[in-house]
Amino acid sequence: MTLAPPPPRARTLSPVLPVVAVVALLALPGSPGGEGGAGPADACSALVVLFCAVRLLRQRRRPLSRTAAVVLGLPVAGLALAAMGASSPGAGIGGLGRYLQVFVLVPAAVLLLIRDRSDFRLLAWSFVALAGWQGAVGVHQYVTGTGASYQGEEIRAVGTFGAQDVMGMATVVSFGLVCAVGLALGRSPARQRAVATACALGLLLPLALSFSRGAWIATAVTCSAQLVLAGPRRALKAGAVAVAAGVVLVGGLGVGTAMLQERISSITQVADAPDQSVTDRYTMWAAAAGMWREHPLTGVGLKGFPEHRDAHASLALSAGSDTEGAGAGFRKQPLLSPHNMYLLVLGEQGLIGLLALAGSWLALLVCALRGLIRTRRAGGLDCALVACGLLVWQLTDFLYADIGGPSTVLTAVVLGLAAWWALAGGEQTRGVEGPAGHGRRAQTLGSGGREEALGR
Repeated sequence: MTLAPPPPRARTLSPVLPVVAVVALLALPGSPGGEGGAGPADACSALVVLFCAVRLLRQRRRPLSRTAAVVLGLPVAGLALAAMGASSPGAGIGGLGRYLQVFVLVPAAVLLLIRDRSDFRLLAWSFVALAGWQGAVGVHQYVTGTGASYQGEEIRAVGTFGAQDVMGMATVVSFGLVCAVGLALGRSPARQRAVATACALGLLLPLALSFSRGAWIATAVTCSAQLVLAGPRRALKAGAVAVAAGVVLVGGLGVGTAMLQERISSITQVADAPDQSVTDRYTMWAAAAGMWREHPLTGVGLKGFPEHRDAHASLALSAGSDTEGAGAGFRKQPLLSPHNMYLLVLGEQGLIGLLALAGSWLALLVCALRGLIRTRRAGGLDCALVACGLLVWQLTDFLYADIGGPSTVLTAVVLGLAAWWALAGGEQTRGVEGPAGHGRRAQTLGSGGREEALGR
């Protein structure tokens, strides 16, 4: 007498669900006035890495291909060198752990847990869902005057992240919008493309109300790149829809408030008449460059920017930025980073660290674009556009921001998504997806085939 096989649903349970849980945990409200340390999503990301390691041991297979190991492991050498040059062992170990979490361990775990394009799309839709929730909270904050303070009024949309992390909601909404645009431009069923298009248009409003110039610029660059990569016909259609949405938002819904128009015009005034936030940013950029000039190869060590900032900054730097609203009282938030990831790495890790990190990101982008070119006729264009779009957004945003805050764990998931497409998913081009985008996969690399590809 033989035992009955397990139910099909149990056998098809996706191993990527723990990663979805990381994304979902960012929907929880943070504590008002919190210090921005590790949160539930960060703890869950550690469990994801542990889950992936246990899964690999049980399956007894080689985890990564040689190419994947080199690309994802490239930053380790620079990080270890910078950790040894930190001002204290605690700072070195803490900084090393954070960088390894965001740029090495979690991306590698996400890469290994995604089995196929269905898992990839599940993660992409989880980004869209999180963006929809955070965006809805942000719009409510703007309408009711319960957001973060902006020019004396508590109208800035920050979602559940609070006034201490004003970039959190903007980042989440941008990721969701980029995913929605990629899904809408793919060759999935018409109903899914329509839903993705509606989500992308709906996320424009909370993105505008975030008053985040860096997120605006990165999203505009990314969506333009996605349209170009999708082809001229799709680009024209999507461009027409975007223009119509802009007319409705500005004219019909009255989103073009004086504050919003002033914020948009300030993008072109960063050289002639910069506001204090821009002045602070330029001053901290100059301070990071000064640190690099003193220690060109290895930098001042991990977490060394705050300690060396005053010695390299001019008197134009303010004492900090004023934050209040969204359930928190007034607070002077210190400026502890240059708000430019490339300059932060250059100042703290030197040229060696920057070449290692930026080299890893550039390799992912090149491999992702190659996969997109190979996949144009073989299906999976939506996955390619999502992966390339997320990577372009993150690399563009790093010109105006760096890691920090609860939303940083999403950067790790984004790099994992991009790594899967660049190093594994883009190779799945021998099969042809049906018109519904689901899987005539007789020749496509499935779960077992993908594991063989990663372990060769």
